[in-house]
Amino acid sequence: MDHRVLCELDLLMTRYPVLSGCREDVLSAYRLLADSFRAGGKLLVCGNGGSAADAEHIVGELMKSFCKKRKPSDELKRALLAVDGEYGATLAEHLEGALPAIALDGHPALSSAFQNDVLPTLTFAQQVNGYGCKGDVLLAITTSGNSQNVLYAAVTAKAKGMTVIGLTGEGGGRLAPLCDTCIKAPERETYRVQEYHLPIYHTLCLMIEETFFPSEAV
Repeated sequence: MDHRVLCELDLLMTRYPVLSGCREDVLSAYRLLADSFRAGGKLLVCGNGGSAADAEHIVGELMKSFCKKRKPSDELKRALLAVDGEYGATLAEHLEGALPAIALDGHPALSSAFQNDVLPTLTFAQQVNGYGCKGDVLLAITTSGNSQNVLYAAVTAKAKGMTVIGLTGEGGGRLAPLCDTCIKAPERETYRVQEYHLPIYHTLCLMIEETFFPSEAV
């Protein structure tokens, strides 16, 4: 593993010593995500309330430049220019490298229709069923580890051959046994758990960016 990737993890531990007990789980989560992206997989992220905001935040860091510039490949540039010289030039100049990630808290037309027609607690699970493929990853965020709609999503993901990463509070709740890796922030109060979730997922995004865009610089 590139030492720069481990440096990001070490920095997290230095800045937040209380998270030292999470180190191996964060490293495991990174490896699972990296393996999936290398194999052409995608990331689905779900959570409620503040965790829904975290899901959107994570997707934003992966789908565009985070701390490194991500210029499109020469192959893509050539293909864009071949389609249209004018528009292709603009796209080749400004598109950024992206890692495929979808936050499941959005899609209001689909979600509201499913909630009304079927069962509200299965909305995330329905999207996992639709988007998820074997080899993809579900990042399930719940501070208690017991959010029912997140648990249904995790069960669906496992049934489809996906990897499940949990991001919870202390203990992990009912989600933990369903996870391939569960990162348990060492707090129980919701807002305190969320205060640790942000530096944890920022570090994961930095580690992933360093892996897939190693030669880029801001």
